[in-house]
Amino acid sequence: MEAQAIAKFVHMSPRKVRLVADLVRNLSVDQAVKQLTVCQKAAATPVLKVLNSAVANAGGKENIDPANTYLVDVFVDGGPVIKRFFPRAHGRSSLIMKRTSHISIKIGTKEEKVTQDK
Repeated sequence: MEAQAIAKFVHMSPRKVRLVADLVRNLSVDQAVKQLTVCQKAAATPVLKVLNSAVANAGGKENIDPANTYLVDVFVDGGPVIKRFFPRAHGRSSLIMKRTSHISIKIGTKEEKVTQDK
């Protein structure tokens, strides 16, 4: 049993989201949810939403045990960059790059995690 969820175009820098993704990598779903609920980073909210979506996707296939289900893959890719200009002195302007992220989480059971590592 394996399920995944993807959130695209999250208006947050991939560098900031990767800090939170590294916290929950290789944890069980129960531990990851607990870790994300107490995390003070703003990126914890979208990562938690993607994790809950992956659990819901797996629940539709068969009954799952969150204590026995682990995060197989957690990765954050950069999305498109929205470019804006900010006025500066002497009629010049500076570029502001508003970055976006694509968050992907794949969950599976302990047996699938061991076979994937080999």
